Amino acid sequence: MNDETGRPDPAASPDARAGESGCCGVSACCTDAEQAVNPGVTVGQAKTDAGCGCVEDESPGGLPVVVIGAGPVGLAAAAHLAERDQDFVVLEAGGEVGAAVSEWGHVRLFSPWRYDTDAAARRLLEPTGWRLPDPEALPTGAELVRDYLAPLAAVPALAGRIRTGTRVVAVTRQGVDVTRTVGREERPLLVRAAGPDGAVDDIAARAVIDASGTWGRGNPLGHSGLPAPGEDQAAAHITGPLPDVLGRDRARFAGRHTLVVGMGHSAANTLLALAELAKNEQGTRITWAVRGASAARLYGGGDADGLPARGALGTRLKAAVDNGEIDLVRDFAITGLAMRSDRASAGSVQVTGQTPDGPRVLPADIVVAATGFRPNLDMLREVRVDLDPATEAPARLAPMIDPNFHSCGTVPPHGERDLAHPEPGFYLAGMKSYGRAPTFLMATGYEQVRSIVAALAGDREAADTVQLDLPETGVCSTGLVTEDLLPGATAGQSAGQDGGCGTSCATEATPAPAAQSEPAGGPCCGPTAPEPVSIGIGAPAGLGFATGHVHGHSGEAEHSDA
Repeated sequence: MNDETGRPDPAASPDARAGESGCCGVSACCTDAEQAVNPGVTVGQAKTDAGCGCVEDESPGGLPVVVIGAGPVGLAAAAHLAERDQDFVVLEAGGEVGAAVSEWGHVRLFSPWRYDTDAAARRLLEPTGWRLPDPEALPTGAELVRDYLAPLAAVPALAGRIRTGTRVVAVTRQGVDVTRTVGREERPLLVRAAGPDGAVDDIAARAVIDASGTWGRGNPLGHSGLPAPGEDQAAAHITGPLPDVLGRDRARFAGRHTLVVGMGHSAANTLLALAELAKNEQGTRITWAVRGASAARLYGGGDADGLPARGALGTRLKAAVDNGEIDLVRDFAITGLAMRSDRASAGSVQVTGQTPDGPRVLPADIVVAATGFRPNLDMLREVRVDLDPATEAPARLAPMIDPNFHSCGTVPPHGERDLAHPEPGFYLAGMKSYGRAPTFLMATGYEQVRSIVAALAGDREAADTVQLDLPETGVCSTGLVTEDLLPGATAGQSAGQDGGCGTSCATEATPAPAAQSEPAGGPCCGPTAPEPVSIGIGAPAGLGFATGHVHGHSGEAEHSDA
């Protein structure tokens, strides 16, 4: 027996070598084939119980948590890790924190400051003299970065732990690919990242929180989830979802014909900016194309919306369409894009779409693709993730946010257990955790990472006690709507005349999963004024908050008669 290692000496008898597997409680100790003799314990526990000398080198316990993305949710995760004295590093692809937010910095958020900052982040910031801006004021993206994210990144607990200009290429397990099972959980996670100079760095981690978001991964213009023929060739005439129409990009849109495609809030913001531009720039024209038969889903809850700025957005948009400032084309599924041979003429892009009346061509100078986002999953091919095939969100979370049924916009409280994957220590958080679902709010992301970090720190009770302080919206709009009305309004009636409910809550809604049922005690329509509501794990099934408009394909189906 070797006195230093406790293992059989190479010169030991065959019988001694045959008993080597019992040395550390595993077969083939310290090799790639090791497996616990007792199937009821992990390899690491078997080695620890037997006093095996090679446990310390393989344990991921002393490694940092890697946070991917230095946006609002990624920095919130860092703040919670710092508070719990956990080692961490934050990797940000952009040149500064909040780089993605800065790209839409001209856009004002729907939610006021009181919902836009994380509690742990505030606790780190306040000793530096930082104070929360007016809690009821609505910041722009640029203000969110300048007045919150940048100061947060500079606090001593985070400064020096954030690497900007560092793009994550892949996440995997050190030494094994996704197919390997034996001994997998004993190996650290590995994050491969490319730095500003292109140099590749492999970072071993005990856990990974991917809060990289979905910005920059837009859905295509074509129908059925595929790019339309000619979409690549027309790329020079296509912009992302939130161009700065009244500022940086003004010259590109002034006096030209813009086609906006999409039915989300990004489309609404751009359409209203274009309508404002058209008042001062002669020749500016706006066409809005949607796949559905009605735009009522985007018009939202009007005065009954729990986030008044969001409700006002829908109200203003409907007025612009009704007044003829915006030409709305419904039931338009894009089947192709083609360039005109005469590039100097108006309408240099010909957008062809299928309508109930047959093919139709919409000419435009610029096409704004406000078609939503999808997550970058290529970087996760070597980790074991359990994603819903429809939403591409974590499987346990998906039923709570599925836009096919999420017509009341309710998001039940969810935390680490709902976000965990078969790969221990790996989590999706923030916008990316919602996959393709369009129902995310920052406050939800803050609570996600609080719960995840609590679990990583071994505080199971805190991880499971999920509380959300969110705006309670007074509209569900699940009923059938036969015109482009604000949800809750009937023909010839404004949404505010009946408290925002009207008949929309009384009619039969699209069936939803059990998890989406209404809370006991009444329908999901409530007061018209915004009221904060705290909801926890002990709340009735389905209790959450209504976002003020019908989401996704359920909304399109419900409004198909418009």
